[in-house]
Amino acid sequence: MEGTKIKVPVRKKARIEIIPLIDVIFFLLATFVLFTLSLNRIQSLPVDLPAAVANNTPPPKDDSVTIQVSGEGAVFWNKELIDMGEVASRIAYYKTQTENPRILVAGDERARFGQTVTVLDEIRKAGIDKFSVETRTRPTGK
Repeated sequence: MEGTKIKVPVRKKARIEIIPLIDVIFFLLATFVLFTLSLNRIQSLPVDLPAAVANNTPPPKDDSVTIQVSGEGAVFWNKELIDMGEVASRIAYYKTQTENPRILVAGDERARFGQTVTVLDEIRKAGIDKFSVETRTRPTGK
């Protein structure tokens, strides 16, 4: 048994191959060069930006009306408490006095749908086309 020797393979040192590394670097370089050359083909639109000027005219008069319906059956005309029976006459008078009538219909947390529809019907009967319904609730009378 003396003569049997086990050969252990000799480990080679790890080497960094420079040729594949150079190939990868050239590939990346070529990719970026082609990409930057393609950027010249992007077309843009000329935009003339407006210049700021001083405006000495007063802002237009806001003659819009807010009608708020509350859960207790109260109706507010621009924060003024009115009866439901007054809504039609006030809307008709508002339309005759205003060149461009606009109405915002609002409600508080407990506003009833029926009363709101009644107000919307009165607006429609008066022939007012520009009205909005506020989607957020607000405190009563505000």
